Amino acid sequence: MSDKVRVLVVGLGNMGASHASAYHRNDGFEIVGLMSRSIKDRDIPEALCGYPLFDDFDAAMAEAKPDAVSINSWPNSHADYALKAFAAGCHVFMEKPIATNIEDARRVVDAAKAANRKLVLGYILRVHPSWMTFIEKAQTLGKPLVMRMNLNQQSSGPAWFGHKNLIDSLIPIVDCGVHYVDVMCQMTGAKPVRVHGIGASLWADVRQQNYGHLHVTFDDGSIGWYEAGWGPMMSEEAFFVKDVIGPNGAVSITAKQGARDESLDLSDSADIDKHTKTDAIRIHHAAVGPDKEFLKPDEILSMEDEPDHQKLCDREQALFLRAIREDLDLTDATDAAVNSLRIVLAAEQSIKEERAITLDDSHE
Repeated sequence: MSDKVRVLVVGLGNMGASHASAYHRNDGFEIVGLMSRSIKDRDIPEALCGYPLFDDFDAAMAEAKPDAVSINSWPNSHADYALKAFAAGCHVFMEKPIATNIEDARRVVDAAKAANRKLVLGYILRVHPSWMTFIEKAQTLGKPLVMRMNLNQQSSGPAWFGHKNLIDSLIPIVDCGVHYVDVMCQMTGAKPVRVHGIGASLWADVRQQNYGHLHVTFDDGSIGWYEAGWGPMMSEEAFFVKDVIGPNGAVSITAKQGARDESLDLSDSADIDKHTKTDAIRIHHAAVGPDKEFLKPDEILSMEDEPDHQKLCDREQALFLRAIREDLDLTDATDAAVNSLRIVLAAEQSIKEERAITLDDSHE
């Protein structure tokens, strides 16, 4: 391998374009191709013009001969592309989730090990300093924990089409839910044992349910819920809830919520920068004195200088480069990714079968 890692970028949606920008500006990478099945209909960002363009994955692999493949396409193509990349001896960065079923997810992980290649998953919250702080503070609250999280997105303009296409691959609580159940698992350090899901179909233009809610129970008594809905009917109220409660108090992410940004033709909830934005972390202390008044006031940790979405993508690709160059052991991260996928898929199974799923007897 040359000093630069030759990377083929697959998929040029929101995440693909952001990752391509990260490779473009990182001296450790050389982009050898941009691939999308709809590449002829896409507007290529000015900074990325001039790179070879492909609309077929196999042709791109044969002609570009990359060292690494960055997979940012629709979720139902992730596993197939990754397996082909490993078979060609490439390292893989892959946007979440690994696959749309647990069998394919394990095949991808096994293929990475067999090829002795790196597999880095796009769990963006794992490189986010504010979310790391959120998890760290949650771990001081005692046990059990009660974790409440959601990410509802109102669909209009470009988001209407993006969400509609995503739902063809995965329902919202599966696609986005892997991030937040992964956070719950880090907060508790416990084993998830039972999952219950409910869902509803509110959007006639999509084939699958566009709203869902999952509950997960852990073996230390902790519980968590996650809610996600996409569509033009979704409310802009309380679309961003990130809150954890324990015997010792509570920790919450506070994010500014505003009205529709007309300049972007996006609702506030569909703005990708808002998905990771924290603004501040509020820490509540439960201890009271003899008069039952709180002994300490709430603390507010300002997060105004946190990285934006593009800088977080830059961090992910810096990690990918380190993993390749320094031969990092990624076992824990890949195991966690499979575990979070297993939980959200159990929630989908629960919706379909109208019963709570004990994870040991979920369909694997």
